[in-house]
Amino acid sequence: MSKKLKILIVDEHPFFRIGLKTYLMDRPSYEIIGEASSGEEALRSARSLQPDIALLDISLPDQSGIEVARSLKALMPEIKIMMVSMHSRIDYITESIKAGALGYLVKDSASDRLMEGLETIARGDYFLDSSLSRKVVERLLGPQTQEASVMDQRYASLSSREEQVFRLLAEGHTIKDVAAKLFISPKTVENHRTNIMEKLGLHSSMELIRYAVRIGLVDPDHWKA
Repeated sequence: MSKKLKILIVDEHPFFRIGLKTYLMDRPSYEIIGEASSGEEALRSARSLQPDIALLDISLPDQSGIEVARSLKALMPEIKIMMVSMHSRIDYITESIKAGALGYLVKDSASDRLMEGLETIARGDYFLDSSLSRKVVERLLGPQTQEASVMDQRYASLSSREEQVFRLLAEGHTIKDVAAKLFISPKTVENHRTNIMEKLGLHSSMELIRYAVRIGLVDPDHWKA
């Protein structure tokens, strides 16, 4: 029987940590050996517990999860890190990969794609949520054009909820589907969509999709027939 991979969960919210532990507790290949609610606690736990994998949120009370990822890699170069965050901003994804993370998972996809993500980073491969791929990561890590920089600035103006709505719409989900996934009303989704279009200077669903492809949020292959 192969050795279980030891996992450290780092997230400020206890209910989310409980959800991850419940989801993973019966998985034969993984063992939850500890949890932390802050960056300082994460580093302290990593030193004592020596995890193989860290599931790490970006938003921590004392410091950015990206900084924690950088510190974890300096402390334990072999550790595999997957960011599990409510944020889907391209700059967060890029900085996470640069800091040493192999994976990036958006929280509302965790129940669907967590196992795939764990198996992927355990092999040492990149894993990104939904339509993002290794090809997109390589493009993100390359030199950015002035156009991409301007677009990223506009995207950064979106709220966390607007980011979630934007990503789901760009993936082709209907207003009704988005409402069901996020547990909000269709009217609220429509209001978010209006605000998103205004902030990004877009005028149609097709422009929204093209914008998402240009900033690397949606893989063009997702829309190939």
